[in-house]
Amino acid sequence: MEMAQIRQDDSDMRELYKAAGNGCKTTLDRLILKDPHLLSKISLTSLSETPLHISALVGHLEFSKALLLLKPQLTRELDSHRRCPLHLASAEGHTEIVQALLDEDKDACLVSDQDGRIPLHYAALRGRVEVVRKLIIAQPNSITRVVLDGGETVLHLCVKYNQLDSLKLLVESVSDEADFLNSKDHEGGNTVLHLAVMLQRIEIVKYLLSVSKVKEGADALNKMGLTALEVLNHYPKDLKSFTIQNIFMDACAVRTTKKNNLSPSLEIVVGHHDSAKRKRSSKKRWQKWLKYLRYQGDWLEETRGALMVVATVITTITFQPAINPVGGVLQPNVNDTYGWKYDLNSTCMAGNSVLACDFNHNYGFLMFMIYNTVSFTASLCVVFLLISGFPLKNRVCMCLLTFAMCTSLTFLALAYLSALSVLIPYTFFDGFAYNAALVIAGCVQLSLMVVVGMVLLFHTIRLLAWLVVKIRKFTLYIQRRL
Repeated sequence: MEMAQIRQDDSDMRELYKAAGNGCKTTLDRLILKDPHLLSKISLTSLSETPLHISALVGHLEFSKALLLLKPQLTRELDSHRRCPLHLASAEGHTEIVQALLDEDKDACLVSDQDGRIPLHYAALRGRVEVVRKLIIAQPNSITRVVLDGGETVLHLCVKYNQLDSLKLLVESVSDEADFLNSKDHEGGNTVLHLAVMLQRIEIVKYLLSVSKVKEGADALNKMGLTALEVLNHYPKDLKSFTIQNIFMDACAVRTTKKNNLSPSLEIVVGHHDSAKRKRSSKKRWQKWLKYLRYQGDWLEETRGALMVVATVITTITFQPAINPVGGVLQPNVNDTYGWKYDLNSTCMAGNSVLACDFNHNYGFLMFMIYNTVSFTASLCVVFLLISGFPLKNRVCMCLLTFAMCTSLTFLALAYLSALSVLIPYTFFDGFAYNAALVIAGCVQLSLMVVVGMVLLFHTIRLLAWLVVKIRKFTLYIQRRL
């Protein structure tokens, strides 16, 4: 007997859910007449949705009203996603069913689902303007409810899903609440104006800038330290971005016109805003100048192989004079195997450098060896940096590499000039030729120093500019934390 009753209850429940999908009120009346407690037995089933969820989703008004009349508590029943029937009716835009549910339980407007969204959020992101209006009338404070995931407000959702009409209705309802209109999400610290610019919602940007409270907060910074207008600099320059930029310019022009008509008592505040804008303009000019000093592209990574070849060649060239010095070495003397006196002050052994033993050339030879050694050491540093695995995009590594290459090339040239000076005999020059050679050599050295100095100065300015930017960002970060 009990098994037969259970099977009958299951059959009636299936018929009830089928009637909810079809909106058949006659079937509902017959089932309730047969079993008055049928709706109370819904909680005993494994189904997460109630018949009211189904009828509200499909849009059967009379069936939904009949269910509400029989069991009003169904308005607070939640499905597996923690959504009540009002969530579903709002999302589908069934205005009359929404009204019927609100007449029975207005507090259902504040029920959040598993994502933190209330019925108003579903109606707004789907563009159900009439439903939004009814929900606002029922519970005006539902507008300020925040989505749990990401801290987005209902205004953020309207912008995200490009629902301008819903956005207008909501903004008009809270037009005096500047804090809410300019509230930021948790992820990027973006206001609705930031989000509209990022998604390039042209009509929404135009409307938001027509709202006085939003326009006053247009200078708000997100977590990247950017205003809504500055966000455009991080996106490709296309027709939409230029259109949005023109909208901001027009909004600023209108704002300036209005400021000219302000009373003298308010001009002090306006002057403060103008000063802030001038500071921002100077900041933009500074950033524009700095971009010419930034490292553009991956040219250094692309020329890593060429730099390695050049540094290796310089290392080889500068290593060679250490074992085969300029002017050659002394050969063994069959008459004196222990040594050979070249002058009174030096005793040179076989294998020693000839020029090092020559009193007239030993100073020039010493300078040659110093220049050669410095060039050798600098080229070894370049090779070390290239093979060590340091990222060449790093500013410090880049500066070290630049200084090492400039040093290596400079002292290689000086070593060449020193070698010439010790190899050519003094008797080769008469008065005029000797003076001309000195002038030419001096001009060559001076030109080389100027070129190298300009390169080093340019890279030094780049490094200092980078350090200034980093220090300013770190200072701002510390100030915000405090």
